[in-house]
Amino acid sequence: MVCMQKKIKIGAVFINILITGLLSLIVYYNKNLPDNYYVTSGDELQLTGAFEIIKCSGDAAPVIKTKNSASGPGFSHKAELKLFGIIPIKTVTVQEVSEPVLIPCGEPFGIKMLTQGVMVVELSSFQTEKGFVSPADNAGIKVGDVIKTVDGLPVNSNDDIEKIISSSDGLPVSVKLLRDSREMSLTVNPVICAGDNSYRAGMWVRDSSAGIGTLTFYNPSTGSFAGLGHPVCDSDTGKILPLQSGEVVKVSINGVKKGRAGYPGELMGMFISENPIGYLENNCINGLYGEMTDFSPKNDAVPLGMRQEIQAGEAFIYSTVKGSTPQLYKIIIEKIDLVDSEDSKNMIIKVVDDELLSKSGGIVQGMSGSPIIQNGKLIGAVTHVFINNPAKGYAIFADSMYDESLKAENNTLYIKKAS
Repeated sequence: MVCMQKKIKIGAVFINILITGLLSLIVYYNKNLPDNYYVTSGDELQLTGAFEIIKCSGDAAPVIKTKNSASGPGFSHKAELKLFGIIPIKTVTVQEVSEPVLIPCGEPFGIKMLTQGVMVVELSSFQTEKGFVSPADNAGIKVGDVIKTVDGLPVNSNDDIEKIISSSDGLPVSVKLLRDSREMSLTVNPVICAGDNSYRAGMWVRDSSAGIGTLTFYNPSTGSFAGLGHPVCDSDTGKILPLQSGEVVKVSINGVKKGRAGYPGELMGMFISENPIGYLENNCINGLYGEMTDFSPKNDAVPLGMRQEIQAGEAFIYSTVKGSTPQLYKIIIEKIDLVDSEDSKNMIIKVVDDELLSKSGGIVQGMSGSPIIQNGKLIGAVTHVFINNPAKGYAIFADSMYDESLKAENNTLYIKKAS
């Protein structure tokens, strides 16, 4: 009898552990699986793991394409994800798109961009008759603010602000700015600097940026491109630089600072022409986007791979560590996170190609945007390196970048029509 009671208790504990674990699994999948999926027209949604996907009853709804729509022609429908084919997890939207065919690049490209407004990168005090002051700081301006107008006049450079402040005669000037996407209006009271007897505001701003990155893909049907996989940010504030306009120029890689633990390394290159080969249209969390006007890609087109098609294991990247011609290097995809993320860190990858490890130590600055190929499809792009292990890094899903590129295309088309 005692033995039987002991077995019952053990059985009850085991069942409780099983139920708790199952509930935790349900909560985890419900929270971490995306609510929306893309599939190629005519295909059905398939996920790796113990899921059964049940298409919900009812007719599929046609996708209506707007100027901001990232969808191609097709239909959308609801589907229920069931764990082990029994336990409902969540209902998701499945949208059909025509299979995009893109050219994976891997070529380096030069970036020249002007900001929309100017970004405050430093507040400073200067000597006056009454001691050290900072009018900008006193007005409530903060590092990272994007100044749009001063005294009602648009500003796009350091010179613009300096001219307005120096001609203020000490009268208050209104400043309109963006802070974390919020519009604000502040008043700055310029003060005469004892050093040069001119009116100043006490702030340093940035109005442009230039650098080198890697092209991810080129769309031969539209001439559009995507690169980097992460935004161009201000080096001092870490904030995304608001793009007003920008150019793409040709670049040649002439050296590599090899990465090592604690030091990420860097591609060393030079602009080989001042003539633009394309123009920038959007700088956002998922990368840099625009249109090419004089570009000859070196690789063949491949289909776009959707995020649910990606598997842990072997893959390849196109990257350029010498000259301007990309090479294919072997990597391993170690982890895939299907959650819709805004930090360009959807996958963890590891470089295992001996040649690339010998040349660069793994992933280095400037390789961001290097396209990832798996099973003959473009599935992602390199975005970040692990500081303490340059052989490893993060990558973004290619379907996120394609989605963003279509938004840029549609917005540009809309602007051209409106003008």
